[in-house]
Amino acid sequence: MSDLTPVRDEDAFDIAKVHNWLKNYLELGELPTVSQFRSGASNLTYLLKYPDRELVLRRPPVGTKAVSAHDMKREFLIQFRLKPVYDLVPKVIALCEDHSILGSDFYVMERINGDIFRRDVPETLTKEDISIMATSLVAGLAQLHSVNATVLSELNKGPGYVTRQVEGWSKRYRNALTDDVPDGEDVMRWLDLNKPEDVGSCIIHGDWRIDNMVFDLGRKKLVGVLDWELATVGDPLMDLGSALAYWVDRDDDPEFASLRRQPSHLDGMPTRKEFIAKYLELSGRKCGDFTFYEVFGLFRLTVIIQQIWARYRAGQTTNPAFKGFGVGVNILINRAQGLIS
Repeated sequence: MSDLTPVRDEDAFDIAKVHNWLKNYLELGELPTVSQFRSGASNLTYLLKYPDRELVLRRPPVGTKAVSAHDMKREFLIQFRLKPVYDLVPKVIALCEDHSILGSDFYVMERINGDIFRRDVPETLTKEDISIMATSLVAGLAQLHSVNATVLSELNKGPGYVTRQVEGWSKRYRNALTDDVPDGEDVMRWLDLNKPEDVGSCIIHGDWRIDNMVFDLGRKKLVGVLDWELATVGDPLMDLGSALAYWVDRDDDPEFASLRRQPSHLDGMPTRKEFIAKYLELSGRKCGDFTFYEVFGLFRLTVIIQQIWARYRAGQTTNPAFKGFGVGVNILINRAQGLIS
């Protein structure tokens, strides 16, 4: 299934206005053809296809948004700053803060050519391909966490990252609560009572998963990392816990496995325990008990999905990809509850 679809009516924009604005930064001829990436549950992403180049446009969704979410200027600057020291970041071209163009801030970047793998992969993938994906995924995260965080120093709020995250995500969940999901109070209370001290402070991605990676399996490498919306400076084990919330093992229960959106279950992929062990080996960090980070990752993902589910229920988005998110919230919060019981 192609990742690209015609632009949904609710997400359409004036192509000519964007094209004319882009001509301030690039030599462009005729108007591009525009399609929309079906993936991405938060910011909207489009492909602008010109005869000689392909560009990607990112903008916020329509409707009520969390106060700190969908900050295009922040997302643009993170990638602009990181590109010289972490080459897997896309090259950004320009940020637009003129709302007369599109109705909100947006930015444009170059498209990274390669393969993006989602829930199901082609049968032509070999065991070597899967091994390359697995190895580069763990190594890429450890590499990011080793980058000098001073390039994003204004995002560093100092010690207390774990505490701020528990408090912040708990507040977001309560604010987005609907009557068809658990109140999550037991999980939030457990997280608050079991907070560890920060183990470090580094650049973290916040949404590290296979379908945010661009692979060139012909060259046997990871060539790009996408979706820097949630990146910041914080605790590396919290980033690892967030990444593993998406990781479905081969022997996980069917309910949790139904949420799988990446090929983490394939033979040759590490289990969650193996992922943690390999990351700790590569990063040189230590962690005797990963339970807190696993529970936090599950809860954080629950909140992200619940915020979207609340928008969907309110009719602020009609994206059919969101119709099962309420069920997903129930599964995730129940799984987190099971880990602390």
